[in-house]
Amino acid sequence: MKINIDRDPAIIEEALQVLSQHLEPSKLMRFLAICNLGSVDYFNLKEKLFDGETVDSLYEKIKAFGL
Repeated sequence: MKINIDRDPAIIEEALQVLSQHLEPSKLMRFLAICNLGSVDYFNLKEKLFDGETVDSLYEKIKAFGL
């Protein structure tokens, strides 16, 4: 029997994508700072998580959280 084990960075990226769908952007970024995940390239992660977003689109998402 062969077990498929994901690499740690892949698991972290998947978890962050889930969190990005359920946390407002400012809380997600605070979470990342709190966790200090070490070798995660935050610039590239930010580019992936917020690809295609504008200030206006992020503002609307933040408003949707009721802030």
